[in-house]
Amino acid sequence: MQDKKSIEEANEMMITGLSPYWFDVAQGSAVLNTVEMQSLFVLTGPNGGGKSSLLRSICAAALLGICGLMIPAESALIPHFDSVMLHMKSYDSPADGKSSFQVPYYVHSYLVNARRNIFAVGADPIPIEMSEIRSIITGATSRSLVLIDEICRGTETEKGTCIAGSIVETLDEISCLGIVSTHLHGILHLPLNTKTTVNKAMGTENVDGQTKPTWKLIDGICRESLAFETAQKEGIPEPIIRRAEELYYAVNGKDVYTGRNNSKLEHFCSDTDVKGSDEAYDRSSRIKIGVVSSRTETLNPMEILRKEVESAITIICQKKLIELYRQKSISDLAEVTCVAIAAREQSPPSTIGASSVYVMFRPDMKIYVGQTDDLEGRVRAHRSKEGMQNVSFLYVIVPGKSIASQLETLLINQLPLQGFRLTNLADGKHRNFGTSNLSLENLTLHQ
Repeated sequence: MQDKKSIEEANEMMITGLSPYWFDVAQGSAVLNTVEMQSLFVLTGPNGGGKSSLLRSICAAALLGICGLMIPAESALIPHFDSVMLHMKSYDSPADGKSSFQVPYYVHSYLVNARRNIFAVGADPIPIEMSEIRSIITGATSRSLVLIDEICRGTETEKGTCIAGSIVETLDEISCLGIVSTHLHGILHLPLNTKTTVNKAMGTENVDGQTKPTWKLIDGICRESLAFETAQKEGIPEPIIRRAEELYYAVNGKDVYTGRNNSKLEHFCSDTDVKGSDEAYDRSSRIKIGVVSSRTETLNPMEILRKEVESAITIICQKKLIELYRQKSISDLAEVTCVAIAAREQSPPSTIGASSVYVMFRPDMKIYVGQTDDLEGRVRAHRSKEGMQNVSFLYVIVPGKSIASQLETLLINQLPLQGFRLTNLADGKHRNFGTSNLSLENLTLHQ
């Protein structure tokens, strides 16, 4: 057990088995989370994914802990915060399973200092957000806990995203602990000058072909908002949902699978180090794959996905091969070249007897990652299944089956962190390599 001095000096918060305080754990309805916080988190996740609930739960645990009271968790290390600041941008109803996208819109802010006094408690309309954020950034210290929900949602996307990014930089410089949650995915591609801020997400899973929230805190980024599904659940007519989807593809084009909400933000990414678990993807996405020339132009979503996956696996595989070459696990530095197999095409004769890693693009816009010494046979086997007759592939020839197996597992573990949806995630859990985040320092990309 740590003594009082070490706990007060700790610059981290550790909560194991954290439960939302409004749920009865004994009934088994609560999803427990483990929070290891040593810096600021930028938190993404779908509507109804548990972002606001997590912020409330952490706030309650921190306040109860520094008061010496029992908290709704299995165990916890709570620093002696000089202030706990919670800014709830929207009203939601977690007990009813409703996100702020589904219920009336208000602002709730609570600023609590170490003397347990409460400042700026309110339930007012949108305009007070910047006033409340000002109170937070001027009052926060390195000993503060700052929790901001759905930052800058009440203004236009581009400038709101940049204001949010600047606020994240300020909190990072202060070195406080905390979470900034957002649906503004453009913030992840800004050239932020941060030292310790990391990306976290509320997880999702595929259930019977549909994306569902797990309400579990994970490393990385969640690019799925479930906005259309949420609107449909709340009774928005089907024709409106279908038209919204058409407009979404027409306007966003290539941004659909990168998680960027506006292509005008793309120039911020050039020649910039991006920290966090999607670093490899941010660098690879700088490889230009075309620009939306007109906001009314409709691009082919499958082609967009294929190009984005090609960029990502080129970076990931080349990085791993460089690492193996430096470790002298391979004698020659192989150059990663992605080759496409279009619908109704077969693999070329050069693949016969060669080890390869491949990606299959399913009609539902999900991907399957595999490795084989018989690419022609695997392509034929995949296409023999119902609904898969016209699927396309990307493959990379690699030096040997052992390398192919390593790259397969690496891709299965890394691609979901970059926003791609895989059908064979479980295949990446049987080995211990490929789970750590990639660093692209000193990486030369061969194309």
